[in-house]
Amino acid sequence: MAEKPQPVRVLYCGECGLPAEYCEFGPDFEKCKPWLIQNVPDLYPDLLKEADVKDADKVSDQLQSTSISGAGSSKPKEEEVKRLPGGKIKKKEKQEVIIEKMTRNKRKCITTVKGLELFGVKLSDASKKLGKKFATGASVTKGPTEKEQIDVQGDISYDIVEFITDTWPDVISILLLF
Repeated sequence: MAEKPQPVRVLYCGECGLPAEYCEFGPDFEKCKPWLIQNVPDLYPDLLKEADVKDADKVSDQLQSTSISGAGSSKPKEEEVKRLPGGKIKKKEKQEVIIEKMTRNKRKCITTVKGLELFGVKLSDASKKLGKKFATGASVTKGPTEKEQIDVQGDISYDIVEFITDTWPDVISILLLF
């Protein structure tokens, strides 16, 4: 007689609640790493190596920051932050292209491209190239944040990513919003 199969015991992550094998695909793998190293070190052996390298880097940084003579104190230099009048901190713009798909009149789709100018691309030339490539209307308009963006008629959100990376290799990061 065949043996009855026994249920498999699944170890769930204490941080994200997913099975430990799937933590790397979860919402925040960085938070799960310490828990995985402590509870399941054999599942992700690369994490152990990474943790050892980080520990070694911390020790070397501490050794470099301490001085042998007690003459001067070594405090790490803080980055200079630009402050606006009123004490507000000026944030740097993230260099990324945002592609967003919107519907208009319940039927028409418009794909907007924001942030190409951060990579040195002239928006008027880019809109012409997009219009010719996808055989649609493309225009430069001002968005709700008073920044210029390119509006392309039609749902070309997946094809446009490949076109942008091929045409302008300086563009590094692209964010899709649907």
